[in-house]
Amino acid sequence: MDGRDLVRSMKSVGSVRAAQGLRTVRAAWRRRRADATGLPPRGPVRARVPGTVREVEPGLGGGLVRFGRSELRIFVAVNGAVFWGWDGAAPEPSYALAGRCPDPDPRAALEPDKDGGWRVVAERVTVVVSRYGAVEVLTPGGVMLRRDLPPRWWEPVGGGAAHWMQRSEVPADARFFGLGGPASGPRLRDGTYRLWNASPGRAGGPGDDPLSVPMPVQMVVADAGTHLVFYDSSWDGTVTLREGEEGAGSGHDRAGTSELRMEGGPLRCWVMVGAPARVLLAWTSLTGAPVLPPAWALGHHHTRGAFGSEEEVRRIVAEHREHELPLDAVHLGIDHFDARQAFTVDQERFPKLPVLADELRREGIRLVSVVGPVVGAAPGTTVYDEGVERDVFVRDASGEVVKGVGRAGEVVFPDFTHARVRAWWGDLYTERLAQGFAGFWHSMDEPTSFAAFGEPTLPRSARHALDGRGGDHREAHNVYGLCMARAAYEGLREQAPQERPFVFSRSGWAGMQRHGGAWSGGVMTGWPGVRAALSLVMGLGLCGVPYAGPDVGGFDGEASPELYLRGLQLGAYLPFFRTHGGARAGRGEPWEFGADVLGHARVALVERRRLLPYFMTLAYLARRTGAPYVRPLWWSAPEERALRDCEDAFLLGDCLLVAPVLAPGVKRRAVQLPRGRWYDTATGRAYDGPARVWADAPLGRIPVFARGGAVLPVRGEDGGPELEVWAPARGRTGGGLVVPDAGEGWEEPEIERYTVRWSGPRIVVEREGEDGGVEPSCPVRVRGVGTGGNQM
Repeated sequence: MDGRDLVRSMKSVGSVRAAQGLRTVRAAWRRRRADATGLPPRGPVRARVPGTVREVEPGLGGGLVRFGRSELRIFVAVNGAVFWGWDGAAPEPSYALAGRCPDPDPRAALEPDKDGGWRVVAERVTVVVSRYGAVEVLTPGGVMLRRDLPPRWWEPVGGGAAHWMQRSEVPADARFFGLGGPASGPRLRDGTYRLWNASPGRAGGPGDDPLSVPMPVQMVVADAGTHLVFYDSSWDGTVTLREGEEGAGSGHDRAGTSELRMEGGPLRCWVMVGAPARVLLAWTSLTGAPVLPPAWALGHHHTRGAFGSEEEVRRIVAEHREHELPLDAVHLGIDHFDARQAFTVDQERFPKLPVLADELRREGIRLVSVVGPVVGAAPGTTVYDEGVERDVFVRDASGEVVKGVGRAGEVVFPDFTHARVRAWWGDLYTERLAQGFAGFWHSMDEPTSFAAFGEPTLPRSARHALDGRGGDHREAHNVYGLCMARAAYEGLREQAPQERPFVFSRSGWAGMQRHGGAWSGGVMTGWPGVRAALSLVMGLGLCGVPYAGPDVGGFDGEASPELYLRGLQLGAYLPFFRTHGGARAGRGEPWEFGADVLGHARVALVERRRLLPYFMTLAYLARRTGAPYVRPLWWSAPEERALRDCEDAFLLGDCLLVAPVLAPGVKRRAVQLPRGRWYDTATGRAYDGPARVWADAPLGRIPVFARGGAVLPVRGEDGGPELEVWAPARGRTGGGLVVPDAGEGWEEPEIERYTVRWSGPRIVVEREGEDGGVEPSCPVRVRGVGTGGNQM
């Protein structure tokens, strides 16, 4: 029996009171004992490969290829995505899919290929299946994008879940991205990445993967084209990546490789091919459109290590107001709960929470509540007794309810993979809404329990409903947080149908964007933590989760003034922007770092508020197209190798390029610019790309560039809407989309399309209408023409 979990638990005894430490040790023993008796014993296994093709059964969009020891189902869907599944695996059921699997494309057909193989030819992709089971994805011109070698299974002789391995090859020049939110990125270097939702038990950073949101989703970018691949199995596994190497003229290239090893589950795969925007559109059509956050959720959020009372909340809000720091939401952590009960407020420290929430709302500030997946195992408390009566808690293989360790004692875990349990849990948010909360953040939903932070808390043998299929925690673990987010989102839709729900989670899986966003959890306080935060946001965006962000200020120590400010400046341009005050080891709010930092922080926060209409537009476009707010520089030009290797800058939509400072002492930094004209927004100086330029990065700001011809919706000085237009190069045109927010509800606003062109010495900005160009619907400010820009 492996005692590593027990050793980790014993290490935690010294950091908590003795009784809680002993409960943690006992919980570890129970977990190991449950697995020893509840999981099938390890025994001899038998290796298997597909064999050779025996017969083929063509079907709509593809067909069935039978081999000597396996069979392959393959088809092209109407959205252009390619599916294949081995051993009878079908696209459904799947926690990743938004609904039913898309229909096969009737234009695609399975037809013979050379050397005894078969192929499926579609509009944007050709898939070739060799006689031995290799699956090759080609461009319409016949250039290889990906080649999956014949898979291999290791099946227990006595029966049970089979381990499997899939090795793939990609072009020598290809670069790997994605895998959810890895701290080591955004470009994924050679190494092994685990696919198991986890908390490192402390603040995380590069080298601590896996973190809370790993996904078996890769985006691969090469000269030949871009493709996204998703292996739809929620079991524990690893991906080992190795970039290729070109032969430098010798012609002997070494292909890049990806080796996926899974502990079980179906071997089924989706592949989408095309430009990055087209790939994410197909992925979104498959896994669901990202939810649209309410407008206030795109502003500045703030939380602390602990808000000890209502008066402390009022004090922090008053400090923001006194220092003229914009604030849109305050987040309360576990300190506002009664330690013994879920969804119950501590009446001693927060006796009049609805009154506080109403006061803040009148000031334009929302209250957000943390929610964890645990319920205190305390007979006589409402939620626990109701849960026991309804049989909603996870049980082990022997039928006993599984217990973990919480702040005040033992806790139990709802089985969110059961529709009945999700409906029950979603109803519990009624109490939170009655207290005045406008949004919810899920923490420790990997799941882990408070006292055993960072450890697995449910035994792998624990039983789950898995929506009628039944199974154990080995399959349910990675989708546990996803199902919890679904329960919250659906409950809020029912209880407050007039408002868009705000839910974001620390843990999740493919498709989590349907229910909310993601946050990084505890990111380490340090420069590697700032870089890891950017990697997480960009990696999640390329996996279809556009609304994400870190805790600015770190988690595990005291940031220097420079580090705090640089993290704040980066966070101001990320989708989810939350500062974390009252850190464990010292300062956390801007005014605690001195007058200079406070002034610079005010500039960053005011700029974020000015850009809120632009963020709202990006949110609507993400919901409609799947395009992330934060995009790598190669987004529109993946064929540009210099952009593929750039990891220290990003595009914010189509209009802005942000170059954060990720190291100490930097006052000037190099910035790689894509093609086109770019303006330094601070100086107005124009640059023509592609180029590598040097930009000033004083302590008060980071370099930000605007694309020539861009149309940015912003807040004017009077608080009303305004268009900031950057002049295109002479002889060029520009334009953009603006989506005015229709409020907090579900009304669908009309997209405004603008064109920008030169007319003699002047810039003309027009809104597209039914009868041609019409006047813009709000004031326009043109920049990039002369000193200081022109008013029009």
